[in-house]
Amino acid sequence: MKTRKILLVDDNPNDLELALSAFGEMSGDGLDYQVDVAGSGEEAISNLRTALGHGQDHLPDLVLLDLKMPQMDGLAVLDAIRAQDDLRDIPVVMLTTSGEDRDIRDSYAHGASAYVIKPMDFTQFREAMLTIRSFWTTLNRHPRLN
Repeated sequence: MKTRKILLVDDNPNDLELALSAFGEMSGDGLDYQVDVAGSGEEAISNLRTALGHGQDHLPDLVLLDLKMPQMDGLAVLDAIRAQDDLRDIPVVMLTTSGEDRDIRDSYAHGASAYVIKPMDFTQFREAMLTIRSFWTTLNRHPRLN
C-alpha cells in the first residue's frame, strides 16, 4: 500500500497543531498518511526540492497551503510549484482564513486546485480536513496516485 504524502504549509503554530490534531484523529480509510510540515513558504520550497532530489515517489500527493505568510506568501509558493515541470501536477489546496474575493480569484489565477476557508470550530475544521484528504488522496485521480 502506498503511503499518501501531504505537505502542510502554514506559519501559524496554532493552525499547524490544529491541522495535525485533525489528521491524527482520522483513521479507518485503509490508507497510510504521512503529513510533513513547513512553517514558511521558503521551507515548503526547500522541502519540495529535497523530496524531488530523492525522486518523484518522495513528493507529496497533496499540498495544503496557507495564503497569508510573511516573506514568501502562498501565491509565491504556488507560482514556484506551478513553474516547475516535476511539481506542477501536485494538487495544491489553499487553506486560509481569508474569504476575500480577491484572494480567491488570485489563488485560482495562480493555479490553485481548490480554495478552502479554515473553519474556526475544531469539529468543523476536522470535517473539512477529512473531506479534503478523502477527495484529494482517495477519490481524485491524478498522475502521482497511479
